[in-house]
Amino acid sequence: MRIKITRDPLIAEPVIKSLVIKEHGAVTTFMGTVRLHNEGRTVDYLDYEAYPEMAEEQMRAIAEEVKKMPQVEDVSIVHRIGKLHVGETSLIVAVASKHRREGFNACLHAVERIKELVPIWKKEVWAEGAEWVRSKGA
Repeated sequence: MRIKITRDPLIAEPVIKSLVIKEHGAVTTFMGTVRLHNEGRTVDYLDYEAYPEMAEEQMRAIAEEVKKMPQVEDVSIVHRIGKLHVGETSLIVAVASKHRREGFNACLHAVERIKELVPIWKKEVWAEGAEWVRSKGA
């Protein structure tokens, strides 16, 4: 299990490779990226803020919750904070499971729980201004 809040650019391959072992039949991955348009506005960048220790503690609890789901073997969650430009990765969730269906279900569950519970705040910046964006949750 890898749980991390970082200011460094996110790279999926090491996260995925850390979960690939002979016993796992699948590694399902979600990568959240900064999109160009949101609610009719052109996004310049996002600025994520967090209290890292608290966010990592909550992410660890979510990973433990997900690991209790059927066929799930391991979970890694990495979230970036700081200024992220369009196209950059803000979140990687990877789930190792015995079978694909359980992996997809667990990965979706993890992402929804992260949006719902983890204290990470997102400020969306566009040419005309900026706004703190509230997570829509599950």
